[in-house]
Amino acid sequence: MPCLNYLQLFITALILSNRPTETIEPVAATSNQRPATGMMKASDLIKPYFIENRAKILIGLLSLIIVDLLQLFIPRIIKRVVDDLTAFELDGWQLLSYSLFMIGIAIFIGVFRYIWRRCLLGTARRIEEGLRNMLFGHLQCLSAAYFDGIKTGDLMAHATNDIQQIRMATGMGMVALNDAIVLGLASIGFMAYINVTLTAFVLIPMPLIVVSTRFFSRKMHHRYQTVQAAFSDLTEVIRERFAGIRIIKAHHRKEEEAARVEAASRNYVDMNLRLVKIIGSFFPMMLLFSNLSLAIVLYLGGRKTIMQDITAGDFVAFISYLGLLTWPMMALGWVTNLIQRGRASLDRINKILQTVPEIRDSQDAVTIENVQGQIVFDNVSFRYDSEPYQEKKATLSKIHLHIEPGMVLGVVGPPGSGKSTLISLIPRLYNIHRGRILLDGHDIRTLKIQSLRSQISFIPQEPFLFAATIRENITFGDRQIPEDRLKKALRDAALYDTVKGFADGLETVVGEKGVILSGGQKQRIALARCLLRDNAILILDDPISQVDLETGTTIINTIRKLAGQKTIIIVSHRLSAVSYADRIITLDLGHITESGTHQQLLDSDKYYAKTYHLQEIEEDLDAA
Repeated sequence: MPCLNYLQLFITALILSNRPTETIEPVAATSNQRPATGMMKASDLIKPYFIENRAKILIGLLSLIIVDLLQLFIPRIIKRVVDDLTAFELDGWQLLSYSLFMIGIAIFIGVFRYIWRRCLLGTARRIEEGLRNMLFGHLQCLSAAYFDGIKTGDLMAHATNDIQQIRMATGMGMVALNDAIVLGLASIGFMAYINVTLTAFVLIPMPLIVVSTRFFSRKMHHRYQTVQAAFSDLTEVIRERFAGIRIIKAHHRKEEEAARVEAASRNYVDMNLRLVKIIGSFFPMMLLFSNLSLAIVLYLGGRKTIMQDITAGDFVAFISYLGLLTWPMMALGWVTNLIQRGRASLDRINKILQTVPEIRDSQDAVTIENVQGQIVFDNVSFRYDSEPYQEKKATLSKIHLHIEPGMVLGVVGPPGSGKSTLISLIPRLYNIHRGRILLDGHDIRTLKIQSLRSQISFIPQEPFLFAATIRENITFGDRQIPEDRLKKALRDAALYDTVKGFADGLETVVGEKGVILSGGQKQRIALARCLLRDNAILILDDPISQVDLETGTTIINTIRKLAGQKTIIIVSHRLSAVSYADRIITLDLGHITESGTHQQLLDSDKYYAKTYHLQEIEEDLDAA
């Protein structure tokens, strides 16, 4: 079937390039992220969509071919009209019949053009949707270490501009390639039917088109990649300035930050201008070859008409077919342009999708249920760098901890001592380098990640809020949560009265990252989010750092009531928040330097005791 051949040809054109191979080098490891071990062609990302939508594609291509063929009949009608006019054999009714016939063809062209646009461009939109969902789903699976070393602007550019270029390549690229083949070959056939010699002269520029296409496509592919990279940088620079607009205003940095955006924008323009030098040479060259063919037709065809080798109608029809051939010649350049853009973007998307998550389920991973909450750190060491592990450079070194179910553990220490790192290892946000962490006797690396994390309520040091309502931020959009349960979480987080004070209550939209809320309010929303979930393990990273003393006391009392019901780990710089804990450890430079109860650590007269006494004095002064 012809349509299958065109589909196969399009896929082949998209897969193949002027390079010897299409395999993608594995993406470089970022931090602890490992690259994919296998190699996959970038074209494999879109093949399934072509197979899944093959019926629509075939219908679309068939409709497109019908449109092309119908266009080819119009010059034949014009030929008949011109010949009859020059022979004075045409009356008004015949002229009307020719006109009505052309109107009928135009109607059919409009109908089938709608069908092919609906099928082919609609399929391209499906491919765009599928790739964007695939990219987002894969990014969700990547480890935290991956995002430590990549710009948000890069990811935004991949999810928008790159996906759009792939859609154009698979949509209009397919149309342009089909026209270049069907309309081009058919036009040449009709031209040869009129006069073979004249057609042969017209086709003289064709080999030049093929050679120039191969030459320019190599350069276009490389420069498209640099343009996309520059677009990523520009997106990230602008995103950062918008996100930090309040800081920029507060420190009066408008001119300096505007200069940075201007520099990134100038670089993006420069990269595009380098690309335009290629495109600006390529497309005029296509037009030059087309006009060269037209000049040949005017001279040689005009002579043959004068010599009566062809009729005046044949001459007009021949020029019309040459006009139809001009678009396929231009389409060759356009489809090369589209495919090179699409291939460059497909390569960039594929590099991300080829990245294997460092933290993933093992083949024999198991689900854990009815968690008691016993946590054991057995000689655990960890560092963030991807370089070979060295104990002296470790963020955490030789950590031994035994936390019984229902126990409250307090973690204190100076800034940068490894407190946040320690608790982030429990839900496997990062993988440890040495030792093991046990949950109820199971090495957490043998547990399914979803099963492990579903047992843990976690508040990070910097609470994140979505640009949604307070209700949606606490419930993650789950409307099935009972109202009384939600209100209890609000009261436990000392947030109930605060929310009642808002005009819209729980339906108050907090803005981007909770911009309309204070730091303490954001922290309490994050706490309510965790208290809403009845999990066996509660991990709190500095939960009262941004609230006043009275509110902090209320929150601590709530947490104390949960002692014995949940295993609770609290990191805090305010030592009064952990003074009631069953056990308190002090971290310094990645090592546990103190361990014991509140009274035992006071008696030791080390970091904990000195810091506690200083904070007591500060609180007394504040109270005074």
